Amino acid sequence: MQDEVFYMRRALELARLAEGETSPNPMVGCVLTDEAGNIVGEGYHHKAGQPHAEVNALADMRKRKLTAQTAYVSLEPCSHFGRTGPCCDALIQAGIKKVVAALEDPNPKVSGQGFARLRAAGVEVKVGVCEAEARQLNERFLGWMTRQRPFVALKYAMTLDGKITTRTRDSHYVTGAEAHKYSHYLRKIYDCILVGIHTVQDDDPELTTRLVEGKNPVRIILDSRARISLTAQVLQGGAKTIIAVGPQAPAEKVALLRQMPEVEVLELPEVKDDQAAGTLNGGRNNSVDILHGGRNNSADILHGRLDLKVLMEELNQRKLTSILVEGGSQIHGSFLAAGLVDRVYAFIAPKLVGGQAALSPIGGLGLALMREALPLQVDVFKQLGEDYLISGVVKTQA
Repeated sequence: MQDEVFYMRRALELARLAEGETSPNPMVGCVLTDEAGNIVGEGYHHKAGQPHAEVNALADMRKRKLTAQTAYVSLEPCSHFGRTGPCCDALIQAGIKKVVAALEDPNPKVSGQGFARLRAAGVEVKVGVCEAEARQLNERFLGWMTRQRPFVALKYAMTLDGKITTRTRDSHYVTGAEAHKYSHYLRKIYDCILVGIHTVQDDDPELTTRLVEGKNPVRIILDSRARISLTAQVLQGGAKTIIAVGPQAPAEKVALLRQMPEVEVLELPEVKDDQAAGTLNGGRNNSVDILHGGRNNSADILHGRLDLKVLMEELNQRKLTSILVEGGSQIHGSFLAAGLVDRVYAFIAPKLVGGQAALSPIGGLGLALMREALPLQVDVFKQLGEDYLISGVVKTQA
């Protein structure tokens, strides 16, 4: 068992080399060993549409002119024809006698069928080695597959007294350079980044990964009235941008936006006040409405609330598997109210701002009782320069 953990952790290490590059596919690594336990081949899935981990590991084995007996794979070998052939067939044809996998692939096109085909061919199959580590590695893919919507993470930077802005709404330089760079790393590993129109109007951000190597996320702007400036940086190329507007957006402005390269205008329905009402705990106490209050009374979420669940459906159809929400106090509250949050990244700066008018990360009225607080299962705690990152999954959504 100790050797199996060693080889599987190597497979997971290989898989992570492609972090941010494989969507909508999962990250997968594969290690091949011979009868004596020597590693004779390694590989990982580099990018969607390219050979899978098992195929790359077998190619590495053949290049070394060796043979393998056991394959250690971080996810169930696929059993279907897509842009590549079935990996389980490739392993069978290579004479592999045993396959050790971390977990089953929830993709309905696989979902145990790969294991069944291997067993039918006489291959011994063992599942569950380093399962927790494998689930964490591919939590965005697994969440997308099991919930049939993108995996959603809230990200914010706040002071030690829980403020994301000052009383004048200044939100620049809450945290330092290392935390800022890590934020760009998060943008790289998520398919999309989402903000509200006020973030665009106040900060004119690029929302790219310019501080790290890797692809830029698809940029999503919640802008129910299409108020975005045509000169905004998010409209100037570098990545696709989706502007989500409501039924009352001016047709002339929408037409101009649609003429811009790499810009898609997505028309969403609005929700009524009673439909939008919700709670931080996803409906456990329907008397608590967190959607009222926030940045100012012109916020999208107050005047023309866009239906976030319809947005999720649209993004799911586009095979966008994950969203990093950097939307500010009110938008964070809206995603929580809709029960759409899976993970939280909280960057904490050891400084104090104070002031009742300064915003906290989650807007609105909030919960009435502390015992109703939404719990997180914290799995990341690290120091980044002078700042700290605490991250965890939302237990009721996990």
